[in-house]
Amino acid sequence: MGCRCNNSQMLIEQKTEYKTESNNSEINNNFTEFTTNNKQIIKEEEIDTTVITYPEAVFNLINQIRANPKKYADTIEESINYIIEEKDENNPSENKIIYKNQIKVALVRGEEAFKETAEELKNMESMEPLEFREENCLTLPDDIEEDNSNFLKSKVKEKLKDNININIFFKEKISIPEISVLLMIVDDRNKKDSGKKRKAILNKDFKFIGITSKFIDDTFIAYFSFSKE
Repeated sequence: MGCRCNNSQMLIEQKTEYKTESNNSEINNNFTEFTTNNKQIIKEEEIDTTVITYPEAVFNLINQIRANPKKYADTIEESINYIIEEKDENNPSENKIIYKNQIKVALVRGEEAFKETAEELKNMESMEPLEFREENCLTLPDDIEEDNSNFLKSKVKEKLKDNININIFFKEKISIPEISVLLMIVDDRNKKDSGKKRKAILNKDFKFIGITSKFIDDTFIAYFSFSKE
């Protein structure tokens, strides 16, 4: 699905929780969940709807980065130009750090996180591309009220019960593929356990990926899963 044009400003209330479950007695498997829910301010400008779907675009971008992480470090450094500070409407005496390029997304550390990530990628060697596996794709909810940690976890458990291995999974809520991937790689939208998504995307031991995405009314959601085998 392509990006949906929307000129209205949306305030998306999110909170990020990183959960690890080991030796789960019910499913007898290990997996990690990264559920993205940090407070973001998103304003989508006029964006051309493309034929390519979000999963396909993101899958291609991720494999390009895995093939040449050093090159993508340049993209991260160039993106620092889009980091600004704005007055915090909830606390006028303080500023908040914002990534502003087609959309506005609240950051935690900003430029420092971008520079650290770029340096990390400069020291990375290329890795094998991920293979898109339909069996890895997690079912999305039909109602936004269902879009929560328990729903996502239940869909992973269904896969595990069908002997489809899922090692890591998480949710993403930015619909523009290039920006979605950038901010997943930098992973500076939450103070707790930042960098977990980057470590999943750029894990040389992972072989398979599943991506599903959709709009539910005006809310975009995407589910990611990664497997070693």
